[in-house]
Amino acid sequence: MPRPIDFAALTAPVSAQEVRAYRERTRGAGRAPMIVGGSLVAIAAVVVLIVAGSITAQAASRGGGASLGFLGLAGFGVLMFGGVVAIAVWDRHRVWRMRTRLDRFARANGMTYTVRLGGGLPLGLVFDGGRRGERSDVFRSAQGRELEFGGYQYTTGSGKSRRTHYWSYLSLELDRRLPHMVLDARANNGLFGGTNLPASFRRDQVLSLEGDFDRHFTLYCPREYERDALYVFTPDLMALLVDEAGPYDVEIVDDRMLLYSSTPFRAASVPVLSRLLRIVDTVGAKTLARTDRYRDEHAPVPFAADVVAPEGRRLRRRLPVLAIAVPAVAAALVIAAQLLRLAGH
Repeated sequence: MPRPIDFAALTAPVSAQEVRAYRERTRGAGRAPMIVGGSLVAIAAVVVLIVAGSITAQAASRGGGASLGFLGLAGFGVLMFGGVVAIAVWDRHRVWRMRTRLDRFARANGMTYTVRLGGGLPLGLVFDGGRRGERSDVFRSAQGRELEFGGYQYTTGSGKSRRTHYWSYLSLELDRRLPHMVLDARANNGLFGGTNLPASFRRDQVLSLEGDFDRHFTLYCPREYERDALYVFTPDLMALLVDEAGPYDVEIVDDRMLLYSSTPFRAASVPVLSRLLRIVDTVGAKTLARTDRYRDEHAPVPFAADVVAPEGRRLRRRLPVLAIAVPAVAAALVIAAQLLRLAGH
């Protein structure tokens, strides 16, 4: 049965006392909004001073009248400065009020809430690459089976090619290790059908399933593990995946099931939180039921509990076409240039 969820803790008004209490508990959290607000104030002050100096200089060059213009500008500057300060203070209070609600919701539903955590999870495609990884708005189960969901960002490249990647994720602990399997959702693929995941896999690991499941997901499983994948992804689980998790990519790796979205979760949204917890109670529960007695016949000790053979632990990745084509073309151009130069002699 789906768990009862206390959404009143998220939507009820927040008192000033609650906000102060939450800030006392977290202390160092939430510095970013204050830094942003302070930056806006500093920028506004610099702009006012520059404009004031410019108008004063122009007035002085005309032989006087600087004082009246300067006083008028100073009054405008004070109003502008005060407005920016008010906006910064209001935004800071709004952010703390939202975080207080999220913390209250988490505690009311057996979870913890953390504003940000350095680094990513130890498992999962999204957390494998890049640098400066950071999780944000992280919800975790306070006890029992490990459940975590939130946002994650990391950077790749440098200089002009530097790029920040944003993901949302959900991670659920399973009862045992399983072969590495990925469900690449078609709904979030690119214009020409290319995956949005940060890794691609060899096509000889694609397993087609019955019904119209292939219209929604592309299933990857290690070679010789097709029967294992069919054991897990039964028609009833596939139907739940289509109905409840259609927009998300799904990965099963070791003893974790992970869902990914390149669209950030709105942490304070009742529909978003409701859907995520419903996925746990439907797709997650069915996956647990299907894998509870799984045994790998390829393991060194066949059918040993909680053991997966090395060849089933990770899918084989495919090198991007550009990673092969660009160096090959560059090398061909260099060789062609050398041949032309030799022919010229």
